[in-house]
Amino acid sequence: MTDERPAAAPAPDERAVRRRLTVEIWIVLGLSLGRSGVYALVAMLDRLTAGPPLGDQSTTLNPTINARPWLDVIYQVLAIGFALLPVALALYLLSASGRSATRRIGLTFARPWRDLGVGVGLAALIGLPGLGLYAVGRALGITVQVQASGLTDHWWTIPLLIALALKNGLLEEVVAVGYLSERLRELRWSAPAIIAASALLRGSYHLYQGWGAFIGNVVMGVVFAWYYQRSRRVMPLVVAHTLMDITVFVGYALIPGSWLVTLGLD
Repeated sequence: MTDERPAAAPAPDERAVRRRLTVEIWIVLGLSLGRSGVYALVAMLDRLTAGPPLGDQSTTLNPTINARPWLDVIYQVLAIGFALLPVALALYLLSASGRSATRRIGLTFARPWRDLGVGVGLAALIGLPGLGLYAVGRALGITVQVQASGLTDHWWTIPLLIALALKNGLLEEVVAVGYLSERLRELRWSAPAIIAASALLRGSYHLYQGWGAFIGNVVMGVVFAWYYQRSRRVMPLVVAHTLMDITVFVGYALIPGSWLVTLGLD
C-alpha cells in the first residue's frame, strides 16, 4: 500500500518573498497614498508653472462635489467609504499569517484612555507648531492659501467633516505608518530608513499645498513613525490625526466669514 499523502511544499525562497512584499507595497500605495503623492507632485508642477506665485494661489480641502445638497452628501459618503478600502486591504494583507492585523499594529481599544491622552498630546505637539509653520509659509510665499472646507452649510456639514477627519486619520496612519512600517521591517529596513520613508510619503501627498505643507508633514511623519517604532500602536496616531483635522475642518466651518477675511483664510 503506497502513501498517497501530498509531499510538503518547499519553503519559499527568501528573494521571492522579498519581491512579493515589494510588489505588494507598491500596489497598496498605488491604490491609496502613493497615488495621491503622484497627483500632488503633478499639481505642484502645475502651480509652479502656472504663473502666479504660490502665495497667491489657493486650495480647498473638502470641496463640494455636487451643487444639489442631497446628492452632494451621497457623493461625500461614497467617497469616504471607497477611500477606506485601502485600509481594509492593508489590514487584510497584514493578517495573511493568521495573526490579527489590528492587534499587530495596535489599532485596538485595549488602552482607550492612554491612547486618548497620547493622541491629545501628539495633536497639541504637532498641531500648534503646524499653524505657526503655515503662517510662516504664507508669509514667505511658499504655501498656498488653504480653505479647510468648501462644503455648504447644512445640518449634516459638521458630522460629515468629522467623518472626513476620521477617514483621513485611519487612511494615513494605518497605511503610511502601520502597514508600511510592518512591511519594511519584514524587508529588513533599518528603523531610521522606515521612519524616513513614512515621513517622505506623508509629505509627498501634501505637496499640492506648497513647500511649507510638505516640510510640516515630513516633520509630523518623523514624529509619528518614531512613536510607532517605539510603541507598535497606531491608535494614538489615528486619534491625534483625527483631532487635528476636526479642529481645522470644523473650526473653519464655524468661524464667521468676516474673521476668515481678517485672518486671510478666505
